[in-house]
Amino acid sequence: MDSELQDFYVHQDKMYVATDCIIFGFEDGKIKLLVFRRRVEPIKGEWSLIGSFVKIDEDVQEAAKRVLTEITGLKNVFMEELKTYGKADRDPGYRCISVGQYALIRINDYDKELVEKHGAHWYDIKDLPNLVLDHNQMVADAMERLKQKARYQPIGFELLPEKFTIPQLQQLYEAIYQKELDDRNFRKKVLSHNVLIKLEEKDKTTSKRGAFLYKFDHKTYNKLLKSGYNFEI
Repeated sequence: MDSELQDFYVHQDKMYVATDCIIFGFEDGKIKLLVFRRRVEPIKGEWSLIGSFVKIDEDVQEAAKRVLTEITGLKNVFMEELKTYGKADRDPGYRCISVGQYALIRINDYDKELVEKHGAHWYDIKDLPNLVLDHNQMVADAMERLKQKARYQPIGFELLPEKFTIPQLQQLYEAIYQKELDDRNFRKKVLSHNVLIKLEEKDKTTSKRGAFLYKFDHKTYNKLLKSGYNFEI
């Protein structure tokens, strides 16, 4: 970099870039969110989304993946950029913009000891404590994105165990949409997309008769996705 250009950059105002992760899980018929106590001043000790400043040599997306892995031990999970939060007064500590990222993880797959080590906790999305800064808005925006996405893509499967029942799948979509769905119509609609593989196994935890378990057919789904198929549920 020539000296004139370097001089130009040196005299510009500086600000930090952060990334905050809205980490969703699903358990007992409820959407849950992973949060922890903020570790730095100001507002140290208050409930916060899990985030980090982006390192100078790090892509924003890579920073978000790093944060997720550091807290949960997980890699290669569904993560998508939400939006950028850049109000001038959003952080009383220093001028800082944050790129929100939302992630969907299987709640039984994460490293529980690692999560506990970082003081993180799962909260029902309906019973969240008040979060710092603009993190409440980030969660609301992420839930709205999840609702929109779930209408046209089977994104909810990222939150379920590998094997699940139709009633469990319906519970998930009811939690995402925050409303009850008709059992018969839901089953008919879901099975019509031909992206579920019925197994010979049954889940008998809720009844003697039990309910057949299914797996998500990623191969068929990817083929249909490329063809422009609409997965509206």
